[in-house]
Amino acid sequence: MIRLSDPLLRLARSPRTLDALVWLLIMIPLLSAQRMPGGEEQATGIPLLWTQIAAVPLLALACWYARRAPLLAAAVPIALGLAATPELFTNNFTFAQVILCFLLGRRSGATRGPLLLFVAAAVTGLVLLSIVPGASVPGWGTLLLTLLFGGVLPWLVGRYARQQAELVRTGWELAERLEREQELVADRMRLRERSRIAGDMHDSLGHELGLIALRAAALQVSPRLDDADRTSAAELREAAATATERLREIIGVLREDGEDAPVHPADDTIEALVKRARDSGMAVTLEQPGDAGSPLPPMADRALYRVVQEALTNAAKHAPGAAVTVTLRRTNGTAEVAVANEPPPAGPLPSAAVSGGYGLVGLDERVRLAGGTLHAQPVDSGFEVKARLPVTPGAAATPPREYVSQRELAAARRKVHRGILDAIWIPIAGTIAIAVVLYGFNIYTSYRSVLDADTYADLHIGRPEHTVEQHLPAYQADDDTRPEHAPPDPPGTDECRFYRTTAWSLDPAYRLCFTDGRLSHKGKVKTQP
Repeated sequence: MIRLSDPLLRLARSPRTLDALVWLLIMIPLLSAQRMPGGEEQATGIPLLWTQIAAVPLLALACWYARRAPLLAAAVPIALGLAATPELFTNNFTFAQVILCFLLGRRSGATRGPLLLFVAAAVTGLVLLSIVPGASVPGWGTLLLTLLFGGVLPWLVGRYARQQAELVRTGWELAERLEREQELVADRMRLRERSRIAGDMHDSLGHELGLIALRAAALQVSPRLDDADRTSAAELREAAATATERLREIIGVLREDGEDAPVHPADDTIEALVKRARDSGMAVTLEQPGDAGSPLPPMADRALYRVVQEALTNAAKHAPGAAVTVTLRRTNGTAEVAVANEPPPAGPLPSAAVSGGYGLVGLDERVRLAGGTLHAQPVDSGFEVKARLPVTPGAAATPPREYVSQRELAAARRKVHRGILDAIWIPIAGTIAIAVVLYGFNIYTSYRSVLDADTYADLHIGRPEHTVEQHLPAYQADDDTRPEHAPPDPPGTDECRFYRTTAWSLDPAYRLCFTDGRLSHKGKVKTQP
């Protein structure tokens, strides 16, 4: 019975509903900002109003495509932040950068793309800072720190959350695998006992056949047929019937419970199997590069057939509608088959047959007994099953696969621990590196902003500004900005510049003021309260 609340529940649980909530969340800083002045321009020269208007649909598209293209989605708020200010730090878009960079790490395991995005953002910001008037070295530090804590750190936290989820999923998969292996051990014991029963029945059948041969020999040496001979013939008929009944029992014992008789002949080919799958509606292609070579040994041929059969079944179940490619090749005395399926297309999934979950485990045993190896793993958002077997008859079985559950779980845990360490040491190391660079540059500019006392004494009032500039240091006292506690400029002056008297102090400082392109005032002033 369909309840009225079911559509609402489906809507609430829909991924698109979550995307809409994320968009509303990152729009809060933008909508709660102060009045959007139409004529006010940002440091980049772009009107603030147009940037805010463009951000509404761009952030909506970023949230909409954040699942399919998380890298592109994370680039949108970074680009908007750079359009607002070369320093990247802005109340409007920093929160969106944090959220979408976190989702980038949570939804994508790639590292090259995000690193290139952060490097490109840093380079773009530094270029803008170098060409925007009034930019300074602290602006570079703000850019790098914002990119570090607003982009790199959330991305690392997202990667840690992704790895933690993969660890939990790996643990459940290993637990499920162990449970299946326990069931397979029980099945193997039952099959072993059935084999013993079959052996006993085989011995019994041999005994019965021996009695038939004995009675047949007695008939051969009999000079004539009498009542005794006819009795022997009757006994021969009864023994033959008994042997036939025993054979029927053996065939029944060796068949699995509930197993139907084979639909296709034992010598069915992979080509016929692929054709039947294609005729049933599966988008499957068969590729056979190179020479097919001589026929395979029966054990290897049946193993390859079962690999393709099981892989096509799994593709139909777990990736319905996806394109499947079956590749057969012969190289260096080995035969190899690979069955790879692409990710399923978007949309509702059609119903698929349900399997017992033992296919790959059984395939691995079959391929191993044929002297080959089997690998099954995700590839490029799809899945691939690959088997390689020797083409020489009588190949020795491959040693049993090592029990790897604990090792896989330990590897997943190490990956998560590395994610934690990356989320800690990379921001710390980046902060230290930025602080060292800024401190070093501050020391450099401190020495390059010192005005020599003799040079200061030679600067006379009334000299043209361009001739005075030839004798001035490359930098001013406080990073080319006016010291916070400097006295007011003399009335009527156009510009005042401040230079250090010593490299390690701003107080006192030399002040040079210009009016109409000439030096109008000079003096030593206090810049500290």
